[in-house]
Amino acid sequence: MNVERLRRYEPEPREVTALAALLFAEAALLVGYLQTTQATVTAPRYLVYPFAWINAGVLAIWIVRRRRVSRPSNDAQPPGASRRRIAGVGVAVGYFLALTWIGGAIAFGDVSGVTVHWDLPPGWGPMVIAGLGPIRIAPIPYRIFGYGVLAYLIYVAALDAEATPLSAIVGVFSCVSCTLPVLALILSSTVGGAAGAAASTAYSYDLAVLVYLAALGLLTWRPDVTLLRWLR
Repeated sequence: MNVERLRRYEPEPREVTALAALLFAEAALLVGYLQTTQATVTAPRYLVYPFAWINAGVLAIWIVRRRRVSRPSNDAQPPGASRRRIAGVGVAVGYFLALTWIGGAIAFGDVSGVTVHWDLPPGWGPMVIAGLGPIRIAPIPYRIFGYGVLAYLIYVAALDAEATPLSAIVGVFSCVSCTLPVLALILSSTVGGAAGAAASTAYSYDLAVLVYLAALGLLTWRPDVTLLRWLR
């Protein structure tokens, strides 16, 4: 049984090729930046953190999709499947917007026009700062990608919930492994988000990486849900 479970996660040749291409592209971007920038790199780990977010997110999506594909197929859609899907999209979109707001990517601010910062390291930039009326938009690219990955995992958790769309929404926020990452990421975003970058502590981004990886692990594995299935 364990062997069969492991085989479902055996990557296909095209997936290995795609992963190699991703790693090569990241390495090329990083080398190109170091060769062209005049800035002094005092903390090399900050150059790696964006790729840690991106690669871990890609891996989490791959694991979740492979697990769902390997389930026994059933042509008949369960009752309320479409409504549950709509509810899941609503929860995921709301979660994504909440993280972007609390993380400082979207906030109230007096900004006019559009400014693009091209001189930032890969993943940190290019950063677009724009003003839309009273709203200021200043997303950090790798964090926006990470928030999108977590929103997708929340969507999958809602799809895996049983019964009605309402129970899907309630199930997501009553699930410990779904709720704790949300709260932890909100906390880390508040500490090291784009809005508070000037006042962030020396290790705020280090903490953000650890929290993000823990959130990915919990939302991918969902240990409390797995335990309940074992006890049934």
